[in-house]
Amino acid sequence: MKALPDADKTLNLILSRLDDMKAEETVTIDLRGKSAFSDYMIVTTGRANRHVGAIAENVAKSLKENGIKKLHIEGLPNCDWVLIDSGDVIVHVFRPEVREFYNLERLWTQGPTAAAT
Repeated sequence: MKALPDADKTLNLILSRLDDMKAEETVTIDLRGKSAFSDYMIVTTGRANRHVGAIAENVAKSLKENGIKKLHIEGLPNCDWVLIDSGDVIVHVFRPEVREFYNLERLWTQGPTAAAT
């Protein structure tokens, strides 16, 4: 049985797959110290539903081949937005207009705002 890779190895493996699959506008968000559920979040775009699905399936296959068996995947039937949760790294693969609508990068990269007193 292969040892599970650490978060940075998982991140690099996923980024390599996304590059191979011609994913577009890939952004990595460092969640260490900001989130208890994951170390990194990747947000990327596929050109169309089929591209989104192909990217997600390729990433999932690569993760499984590298010893990460407990994957949680949502959204594959429609392929508007596919989420792959590998534990240490969460990947969001969007169609362009869906990514623009949800704008996850803004949500996770803006600093906390002080509450008005």
